[in-house]
Amino acid sequence: MSETTAATDLSGRTAIVTGSSRGIGAETAKLLAAAGANVVVNYRQKAPRANKVVAAIEEAGGQAIAVGADLTDGGAQTLVDAAVEAFGGVDILVLNASGGMESGLGEDYALRLNRDAQVDMLEAAASVMKPGGRVVFVTSHQAHFIDTVPTMDAYVPVAKSKRAGEVALRERLPMLEEKGVRFVVVSGDMIEGTITATLLDRSTPGAIEARREAAGKLYSVEEFAVEVASMVGADVEHGHTEYVGGAEDFLAAGGRG
Repeated sequence: MSETTAATDLSGRTAIVTGSSRGIGAETAKLLAAAGANVVVNYRQKAPRANKVVAAIEEAGGQAIAVGADLTDGGAQTLVDAAVEAFGGVDILVLNASGGMESGLGEDYALRLNRDAQVDMLEAAASVMKPGGRVVFVTSHQAHFIDTVPTMDAYVPVAKSKRAGEVALRERLPMLEEKGVRFVVVSGDMIEGTITATLLDRSTPGAIEARREAAGKLYSVEEFAVEVASMVGADVEHGHTEYVGGAEDFLAAGGRG
């Protein structure tokens, strides 16, 4: 756990972490619970995986509940209602859920999940958040810089939809500022062991190794989750973007800061 995360006492606060039945979301949920937060673990279909995350949190002395909710189908309000009923409110929202490389979910699925569902989740949570709240949006360098830095063909639809989601969320910065809620973006390079990295390497053989060589290092799921969790309590400006690993070449290529 990073010093920032370890030093942040989240006792009495409640966090919703979307897409947290596995991977980065699951590890982030565990870190927030370890810091004292009550955590709503969100899953779309895989209840056993979410229940396993909750069990791990509870075994470590934390508090969590698993809530099934499809964010592309009205699930945002379900999560907020569950948080309020179980823990009395929402103080922290980690927008981790993303996708778009799956098959059979419609051509517009990436945009519905990575833009529309993110906005729905933010607005639902913001309606009950109090001053001092924090929203953390998790994205990738490939998406954050897509307007100026090309990426792999297979990832373009996801990257464009996630960038659209970030833009749409940033349009809500004035609303959040009025509420006293701070918004932070965490942008990471390809993450070892994630579904997205695996799919990209399958569609573009050698993609992971090439990116690892260019960046010098790729973060593991656990390492990146530490960085995401640290932004929940970090003293950064409203609208700050935290770059995690390998952003120098994106910035040098003319990417936005």
